[in-house]
Amino acid sequence: MNMNMLFNMFTRIVMRRAMNWGINKGVGKMSRGKGKPPVAGQPGQRRPNQTADLAKKMRTLSRLTRR
Repeated sequence: MNMNMLFNMFTRIVMRRAMNWGINKGVGKMSRGKGKPPVAGQPGQRRPNQTADLAKKMRTLSRLTRR
């Protein structure tokens, strides 16, 4: 193995972990839903269980795209 291959391998490992960390942080932040509860008539607002379902689907999607 030459230095270029080792450097590329190390970079891929670090970037994969950084991307997974960022994705998990974003999904976790979405699923927690801190703040005021949504008012029923406001567009764009989701109920907490909808947000949790969306977060679960996003985690599944991110796992599928990694393969």
